[in-house]
Amino acid sequence: MKFAWALAGLLAVGGAQAAERTPFQIRCEDTIAKSISVLSAKQDGYTINNQLPYRALTARTGSLDRNMETLGLTVTQGMHKARVDSGPVLQDAASGYECIAPKVEIQLYYSPVRVYVGNEFAPSTCAYKEILAHEMRHLKAHMDNLERVQKVVREALNKRFGGQPLYAPSGTALSALQHEVNSTWFNFIRAEFDKGKVEQEKIDSPEEYARLGKACNGEIAAILARRRR
Repeated sequence: MKFAWALAGLLAVGGAQAAERTPFQIRCEDTIAKSISVLSAKQDGYTINNQLPYRALTARTGSLDRNMETLGLTVTQGMHKARVDSGPVLQDAASGYECIAPKVEIQLYYSPVRVYVGNEFAPSTCAYKEILAHEMRHLKAHMDNLERVQKVVREALNKRFGGQPLYAPSGTALSALQHEVNSTWFNFIRAEFDKGKVEQEKIDSPEEYARLGKACNGEIAAILARRRR
């Protein structure tokens, strides 16, 4: 991930650390409050729904196109929201630039998690418990992915903003920060959430479907066979 930011006429990209600091840089870097990057993640549990038939779940996932049947389904989506702010703004009349200490708070979470099990499978049965256990693996993969995304985004935030002021033409620093978060950072977060799809696909392996077909002494397969008639 690459972020473009510059202090025109004041910072030489790639050589800022080695170059002698200007008086404006000294004021900004030595007197302005340090940047703060805050990341939080939350999750509000899940609900279980046993009202829809497996055919409705299959239609919802498009599994019919792959000649597969969906017996259970875990539905959620990675979400994010952000708040940006700054402390005092320092101005430099000579260059027409200003600097702020960017304060970025990003919250990561999943939309309400809904776990479905086909209504052909009564909650007290072995078949239901096997299908629900499979969906719990999907749920755990989502939660593991949330933890991973949180770590990746926190590290990237600290690398981008940690301890450094943000420079922009006078009157634009806070809006520039907001634009960066809304565009670059939100795209980055969505891409990281999407990486979790790989683990989800591993759970729905052909071997797992074959195992479920034989589980509970063939109870699942027998129920499906009766419903296909």
